[in-house]
Amino acid sequence: MSYVEEIAMTATTIEYQPRMREMPAQERPRERLRAVGAGTLTNAELLAILLRTGGNGENVVALATRLLSQAGGIEALGRASFADLCRLKSVGGAKAAQVLAGIELGRRIVGALPEGRAVIRCSDDIERLLRPEMIDLEREELRVLLLNARYQVTGNRTVYQGNAHSVVVRVGEVFREAVRENSTCIVVAHNHPSGDPTPSEDDARLTRQIVEAGQLLGIEVLDHVVIARGGCVSMKEYGQGFAKSGTNGVAPGSGAGSG
Repeated sequence: MSYVEEIAMTATTIEYQPRMREMPAQERPRERLRAVGAGTLTNAELLAILLRTGGNGENVVALATRLLSQAGGIEALGRASFADLCRLKSVGGAKAAQVLAGIELGRRIVGALPEGRAVIRCSDDIERLLRPEMIDLEREELRVLLLNARYQVTGNRTVYQGNAHSVVVRVGEVFREAVRENSTCIVVAHNHPSGDPTPSEDDARLTRQIVEAGQLLGIEVLDHVVIARGGCVSMKEYGQGFAKSGTNGVAPGSGAGSG
């Protein structure tokens, strides 16, 4: 085989991907959205608009298609953390932030609609809702989920951020938004950056204080969940800070199983 033939054969194996500005206007995601509406775009095209640019020889649509495939689909992408996205090829901090911001905005819009609100029936529901966004946090955070009488989540508030070792919590702050929003009950959750979800004595003590304060305010504390890379622990399930009930963090009176 001659040198010229070898070059020609190599060239035929390389798939050329046109850049966005080289594509017909009617095939570019942003132009298609403007012309026919967002509802007609594919998941890859919508993701491409969030990503804005491609990388490493891929145009942005090809990059979006690959990321969806590597993430495991649109549903799995919605559960991905910042670190998960950054581990994917050609996705740096800026692109990961853009994608997560778009996902979170969509989640908040859906959550603002009564029919789209998450329902807390057991500790597994809490884990599914909060683990993706809390598992890779480098500092401890204390979150409070605000719930209505139907155990629908009406708010997700970060009450405290601390270092990797401790969070100093004023119990009154835990209930501030719940009182303001007239919430029927709340769920408390915090993360352990160490990766070990085992509750500490301080965790149990704080839980008791929160439960007692809730009783005085008439706001029920359904559970306190510890989230970590090594798993999640329901304080209520193990009777730490709660009266031993034998339930799996199930909302009282919800009629739901343990999931």
